[in-house]
Amino acid sequence: MGYAIGVDVGGTFTDVVLRTPTGTLTAAKCLSTHDDPIAGIASGVTRVLAGVDPAQVGRVVHATTLATNAVLERKGARVAFVTTLGFRSVIPLGRYARVEEDRYDLRFTPPPPPVAAADCFEVVERVSARGTVLTPLDPDSVRRVAARITARGITSAAVCLLHSYACPEHERQVAAILRESIPNVVISSEIWPEIREYERATTTIMSAYVGPLMASYLSRLRARLAELGVRAPIHVMESSGGVISAELAARRAVSTIESGPAAGVLAAAGTGAGDVISFDMGGTTAKVCVVRDGRPEITREFHVGGRGSFGGRRAGTGVPIKTPAIDLAEIGAGGGSIAWLDAAGALRVGPRSAGSSPGPACYALGGREPTVTDANLMLGYLSSATIPLSPSLAARALDRLAGPLGVTPAEAAHAVHEIVSASMASAVHVVTVQRGIDPRGFTLVAFGGAGPMHAARVAERFGISRVLVPAHSGVASAAGLLTGALSTERVISRLDAADPDALFDELAHTAAADLGLPLTTPGLELTRSADVRFHGQSHDLTVPWSPVREELASRFSTKYTQVYGITQQSTIEVVAYRLRLTLPPPSAGAARRGTPEVGATRTARTRVTPTAKEARAGVTPAAKEASTTTRAAYFGGAYVEVPVHTRDTLERLHGPAVIEDPESTIVVPPGWTATLDEARAVHLIRESAP
Repeated sequence: MGYAIGVDVGGTFTDVVLRTPTGTLTAAKCLSTHDDPIAGIASGVTRVLAGVDPAQVGRVVHATTLATNAVLERKGARVAFVTTLGFRSVIPLGRYARVEEDRYDLRFTPPPPPVAAADCFEVVERVSARGTVLTPLDPDSVRRVAARITARGITSAAVCLLHSYACPEHERQVAAILRESIPNVVISSEIWPEIREYERATTTIMSAYVGPLMASYLSRLRARLAELGVRAPIHVMESSGGVISAELAARRAVSTIESGPAAGVLAAAGTGAGDVISFDMGGTTAKVCVVRDGRPEITREFHVGGRGSFGGRRAGTGVPIKTPAIDLAEIGAGGGSIAWLDAAGALRVGPRSAGSSPGPACYALGGREPTVTDANLMLGYLSSATIPLSPSLAARALDRLAGPLGVTPAEAAHAVHEIVSASMASAVHVVTVQRGIDPRGFTLVAFGGAGPMHAARVAERFGISRVLVPAHSGVASAAGLLTGALSTERVISRLDAADPDALFDELAHTAAADLGLPLTTPGLELTRSADVRFHGQSHDLTVPWSPVREELASRFSTKYTQVYGITQQSTIEVVAYRLRLTLPPPSAGAARRGTPEVGATRTARTRVTPTAKEARAGVTPAAKEASTTTRAAYFGGAYVEVPVHTRDTLERLHGPAVIEDPESTIVVPPGWTATLDEARAVHLIRESAP
């Protein structure tokens, strides 16, 4: 196995990890360069390749928020929507759920549709839901539409004809004509041929919307890496946790919208801790996901750009996307989240972030507003980072909160820390309690640059007694990319097909073509599943496929009970057939874990007696003896001297204490014990209630 590089571009930092043939990891953390993300990537790749021949790199895996940001910021390509005669208003009319803050707003204005009404066009054709041609396609109507689109200066088109999942031939003919004058044409039968016209249309539109941007970006990234001597194939993490080629990512860009968060969940699943809650807190956002038996839950519809609700996205408030994605909750709470006072004088934190430019005040890059990182620095939980930190600038920023609140800067900083921890706890609530899951039996796996500082406090709110912080926790998402398998999923809607095996064979060949692999490739795994519902119901659930009808019904009934909490028996029908093709990544074999690049060395121990204030905060003589390095940190309502360790000096440690990593810092509150395992993961065990 050769060298492999994982690249995760976040809102504040770009993380790059190099894995050697023996499994050792070298990490670099650079400020993200939003004007040109590739500049930050090149900087990180250059750092991790110091002393390594770039030609030895055999694989580059990338997670990017490019598609997400393009949708949220409306910076994608202008798209023309082409559909069946009589259905051009499907997108302009749209669908929007008026939730709490909108419900009684007399001046409510719904968000603009993804495609303006003037950019929606119709062609003459019609097929039935069973695939029967009711009205043949009129090629002249397509040519007239192509001329109108070209005249409007639009270079990207999304074609979604009525019931094209059952008969894709008309869409293919329309695309062939449009491509004579329009550079980028995407058709729904190639992107995601499922029932539900509105969702299929928005999914196709979003792929046409971000596709040109993604294709240009990946082309420039490939060229820049080649300049550095890296000519390895580039793979991109898709939303469901698999990786696809850069070429496929450009064609099906919509499948990469949740690319970044998926990588972190894979890292949490790879810890081998069993049932875990993945808790990823970076500089801009925090992401939470439940992983059972090493497998994260997958959703096949999510919403982009909608309103948040305690860490989730409410259906009907954004653009629905019908592609597989890891089911997680995401909130605007990270190290760069800005603390501010609302009109009533109440303290708020986020969702606005200082990002990488200007960044938190303590970065000394021009930022003046107080952030979570500034608060953690002032509290003594943080002292160093990838870049130098300025305590004086952090204190000055927090003074802007302390004065109006009538508290000390330390108390203001502690309030910021507690508020952002409560915000992240709401995301845990969404994926556990809100779904009927008791989180107390789970292990919270914390990573990201800021996650380990808040993990224990978040865990306490749910009675979770175990927290695991993996090695290289600050760049865990980038490391998780290297565990992703080359994978893709294909689906086709058919109501109780007469020959399911033929459909699965068709899907297998299409998926293999997506990956550029023959179906005879050694190690290639095929997983079949089906969307099933009770006859007469409109919603379906995905279950593992079985050709035996009774067994399929039993699997669906079990899943139905898990999801809805009731047991029901009735006639079932199959709505769609799914196939996932997976090629696991090369094994690292007996790879050894990488060690941090920076660490404190052991020194002679001296007998140190805690002060009265430290004793009240829970500082024990053993904790102070374990390390000669201490610093003042805020616990129990006051600053106390606490021991500061690295993973190199950690044996068994009772909180309060701080464990510093090169890319992140772990806070061990009073009542918690920290130990280190053979894989250099830190385990926090709760000894008592706070």
